[in-house]
Amino acid sequence: MFKYLLIISGLCSGFWASAQENYEMKQGLIRFYSEAPQELIRASSKQLKGILDIKKKLFAFKVSNVSFAGFNSPLQQEHFNENYMETEVYPESGFKGKIIEDVDLSKDGDYKVRAKGKLIIHGVEHERIIDVDIKSKDGKMVVHAEFVVSLGDHNIKIPKVVYDKLAPDIHVSVSGSMQPVGGK
Repeated sequence: MFKYLLIISGLCSGFWASAQENYEMKQGLIRFYSEAPQELIRASSKQLKGILDIKKKLFAFKVSNVSFAGFNSPLQQEHFNENYMETEVYPESGFKGKIIEDVDLSKDGDYKVRAKGKLIIHGVEHERIIDVDIKSKDGKMVVHAEFVVSLGDHNIKIPKVVYDKLAPDIHVSVSGSMQPVGGK
């Protein structure tokens, strides 16, 4: 009986150690804006989700495209979903890859890292390196990144009729808190 308790204890401690290597973002914030000559378009979503394995330095983040809100008008949101993002065909956008720097994110500190991976928008993967700020404290992390997405890189066409209203390059910011998997 004592032998079985030791085995169960060892398995449980291995599980908890492993869980501390994996962090999740249950509800992050992603914002974008397009600044064209005739119009400024802004929208955001609080449905950014992600996971990070700090030992392997692997990550994946995704957002539901229909979750974006805050457009100038309902028509603008409709055009975003139907004409540009085609959300019925491409319901999610995401980014997956690896942290390039050799850092120990399990230690408290402020880190500037580069995330190399594939940005997937409109069904098109585009390899990117994105600068990310990570603040690690008391077993939790706050991540923040800002970058530009070129619509052409993801086969998103801008009709000539709206060329002065939609910029070819979209400014994006992401932020959120990450906690150990299973944490509150």
